[in-house]
Amino acid sequence: MFDFLDSDWFNITLEIVFLILISYDVKKYFETRKWEYIINIVLTIGFAIWALYPYYNSYVGWKENQKSEMLSHCSGDESSTKLCKCLDDATFKEYTYDEYRSLDKNSSDYKKFVKDAKEECLDDSWF
Repeated sequence: MFDFLDSDWFNITLEIVFLILISYDVKKYFETRKWEYIINIVLTIGFAIWALYPYYNSYVGWKENQKSEMLSHCSGDESSTKLCKCLDDATFKEYTYDEYRSLDKNSSDYKKFVKDAKEECLDDSWF
């Protein structure tokens, strides 16, 4: 039901909303010089860090040499290569490098993750 929370577009939209709220409060502060707008800015920045840190921690936490080491290097027709790239991206978003290295690839949780990621990658719907 809440699958949209994991999408890149949700995070980008959330970042834009935070920037709009902060810029509005900055504008209002310079117009009125009321301290309540400073409190709003600090709270908005704190909430943005709290909401967006898990996304950046796992997705951006991979170094390029770690990504190239982990990549599945699929070969074949173009559709299977797209599927492999999509699965690799889902792995980068879900796990940090250390978590992935220590992960049991035969566990039911990992198999469920791969199954769900494949379904999501093969889904051609707009939503």
